Amino acid sequence: MSEISIEDQHVVTINWEINKTQLELMQQKISQSPQLLSESAGRSSCCIFRVPQSFINVNGRSYEPQIVSIGPYHRGKDNVKMIEEHKWRFLGNLVKRTKEKGLNLEDYLKAIQPFEMRARECYSEAIVLNRDEFVEMLVLDGCFIIELFRKIGGVIPIEKDDPLISMSWIYPFFLRDLIRLENQIPFFILQFLFDFTNISQSSSTPSLAKLALTFFNYTLQRPNEVLEKFGNLEGKHLLDFLRSSYIFLDHEEPKNRKDSPTNVIQCISKLRRAGIKLRPRKEDTFLAIKFNNGFIEMPTITIDDFMSSFLINCVAYEQCHVDCTKHMTTYATFLDCLVNTQHDVEYLCDCNIIENYFGTDFEIANFINNLGKDVMFDIDECYLLELFIKVNDYYKSSWHVYWASFKYTYFSSPWSFISALAALVLLVLAILQTLYSILSYVHPRF
Repeated sequence: MSEISIEDQHVVTINWEINKTQLELMQQKISQSPQLLSESAGRSSCCIFRVPQSFINVNGRSYEPQIVSIGPYHRGKDNVKMIEEHKWRFLGNLVKRTKEKGLNLEDYLKAIQPFEMRARECYSEAIVLNRDEFVEMLVLDGCFIIELFRKIGGVIPIEKDDPLISMSWIYPFFLRDLIRLENQIPFFILQFLFDFTNISQSSSTPSLAKLALTFFNYTLQRPNEVLEKFGNLEGKHLLDFLRSSYIFLDHEEPKNRKDSPTNVIQCISKLRRAGIKLRPRKEDTFLAIKFNNGFIEMPTITIDDFMSSFLINCVAYEQCHVDCTKHMTTYATFLDCLVNTQHDVEYLCDCNIIENYFGTDFEIANFINNLGKDVMFDIDECYLLELFIKVNDYYKSSWHVYWASFKYTYFSSPWSFISALAALVLLVLAILQTLYSILSYVHPRF
């Protein structure tokens, strides 16, 4: 290969002057911090996220508030303006009460200002509000939630003809909107405002945690003894708080004891053919699932508009938070494994595992399948690892499969049993006829 001479190099040299304006713009972009997904999003302190578009494509507007905006993400939208007016009414009533304690509106703002930066770091997206606007939002939204809890919990009287309480259609929307991932303020702000505005010094006054659980128990219907366990429960925000009240399993997450990889389980239709059945069990949380002697034991779960929204937002939260257990994601994946078709849902309902107040069996199946879509799931780190191992071992046991398949095929219904019995009778008669023919030939009658 011939070398290029110095003279030839001048011919191929391209005189390209860098556009200084373009260079300056590039340098500005390099120096700018990310806005849509801020650097704080990777820290454990960040807990309120914009939901990824892939989740929105599957679950639609399940992450957006319908009537009340909490926090900065949906502030000022048209569909939340009606309740925004009532927030100021609630705040005004609260300020009037706390005047007995010598507190005015200015004291509220001054008390929250030191928490501004800590609160900002809780959001995955950079907040464009200035300091005064951000603090105002925290005070307004936080006091609204606290006053709503106090009214529903009977701590303070409800004004006559208060439309937010008297109009029955509003309450269910409050229940769902207050547990949407994009619609949160930090729980420590709520706790501070609750303590700051607490006039009563009585020891019988319910805690913020108790009032919050009472508020949501309108739809969850959990026993009082369960709620009493969480009188001092805390969380990152209301969604995480309610989620944490279900995660109190009394065993540690097991480690994979096998060298071979662990697989997810088959759908319930296939498991039934291998002799594995479902039966309900009494537990304080639907997450407490066991496998014993061929039975998957699951607590009953009521799936309605609230629970579906709760599960969807819990899964999104666990997928986004860097320092969070994945119990709801595991549960969602487990349900997704069990359910392939509406017939699987029908069986779960017949076994009293699912109480369906959501829609048709097909709609429930579609919801469950979407719940586990596009999520990251590590089976070797999940709390149901031991159950997955036991169910797969039982499923692969040959004699279980053969015997269960035989029973499922011939004894699963009265008609299949009658058909099998008729076939057996015909087979016996055929054998007897053959034996009679043989005996007649061997010992002919004279």
